[in-house]
Amino acid sequence: MNHTARFVFETPFAEKLYEILAPETVSDPGEKANVRLTKDESSITLFVEAEEASALRASLNMWLRLVNVSHEVLEL
Repeated sequence: MNHTARFVFETPFAEKLYEILAPETVSDPGEKANVRLTKDESSITLFVEAEEASALRASLNMWLRLVNVSHEVLEL
């Protein structure tokens, strides 16, 4: 893959956030980006790889929104 991005999210909800997001990382064969999610005690790390910059951008738009909304719900 030519383009990559990595985001680390420090949060007290790391375990629960990982449980919520992990099922979404299973990609369909036709998807243009690969996504991996890892966790430790206080953070989750999102890795996104794509061959095209536009595919990376589109995937990041979706994933960053998904992380943000999931985190907001956990804060309720």
